[in-house]
Amino acid sequence: MEYRQFGRSGLKVPALSLGTGTFGGNNEFFQRWGRTDVAEAGRMVDLCLDAGVTFFDTADIYSQGASEEILGQALKGKRHRALISTKATFPMGEGPNDMGSSRYHLVRACEASLKRLGTDHIDVYFMHGFDALTPVDETLRALDDLVRAGKIGYIGASNFSGWQLMKALGTSERYGLARYVAYQGYYSLVGRHYEWELMPLGLDQGVALMVWSPLGWGRLTGKIRRGSNDSGRIAAGGAEGGPPVADEALFRVVDVLDELAAETGRSVAQVALNWLLSRPTVANIVVGARNEEQLKQNLGAVGWTLDPAQIARLDAASRETPIYPYWHQKGFDERNPKPTIW
Repeated sequence: MEYRQFGRSGLKVPALSLGTGTFGGNNEFFQRWGRTDVAEAGRMVDLCLDAGVTFFDTADIYSQGASEEILGQALKGKRHRALISTKATFPMGEGPNDMGSSRYHLVRACEASLKRLGTDHIDVYFMHGFDALTPVDETLRALDDLVRAGKIGYIGASNFSGWQLMKALGTSERYGLARYVAYQGYYSLVGRHYEWELMPLGLDQGVALMVWSPLGWGRLTGKIRRGSNDSGRIAAGGAEGGPPVADEALFRVVDVLDELAAETGRSVAQVALNWLLSRPTVANIVVGARNEEQLKQNLGAVGWTLDPAQIARLDAASRETPIYPYWHQKGFDERNPKPTIW
């Protein structure tokens, strides 16, 4: 397993982590992701640890806490071998303070996550979304206090826009508060908007990327291609809540993935994940799995590399015209270099 620097911090993380959104499945939305119980979660955790995948990602909102509880039970006796990241901000109750990034909510949310996980510390604590009603310094001071208390190791942001993340980084620098070292965001061959602003920001500010939904919300597993009938999660209504993708844009990428899978002897999903590992700022990819066989397949994304020509073919197939002002900035590349080739 390859280990990478986690942003501007001393933490090293494996290139892959296991996303546990499939653990629990105790409501209609998360049932579409999976219904992994404690027994199977334990087997998957063991499989990961044996492969060097020592990082496990969850969130309080995943099955309303059940994911955290199952992960905690699966890691009993093995916590010292693992890194855990979880998240807060989204609603966990019906009260007006059962959501957001206020000091009131975050302190209680962190304590609740610690209890569900059965641990005394969270290695990486993400704000799951930006809370525009709470002052940025209030959020960061609460997180800084939790870091100083030893309940959190590092903090991260997820699903922020570029200006929101930069405002937070500036606030941390101004007041000497704990700093977001990582950004957890959507990035895939059928969703490259991260490259337009957040990737340059990450390079400039030393913020690592932890990728969620690297297979385009299940569209790049190899089950969907031209002229085929999809029988997987997407066909069963699993696209709800995920990023939209035009059919032609998807098929254009899948056509090249099929070609490269045949050339490399790898699966479509493994090629798609390997492409992501070659991108700037990417420190970790969160891979999900509904069962052990899917997990074994995803673990095969590491230990090899696509060659530059193969990467270029995928770049060309997945490229789209940036929105303003990014298309305009392309005309001044000599003084505004880009981290990727558009």
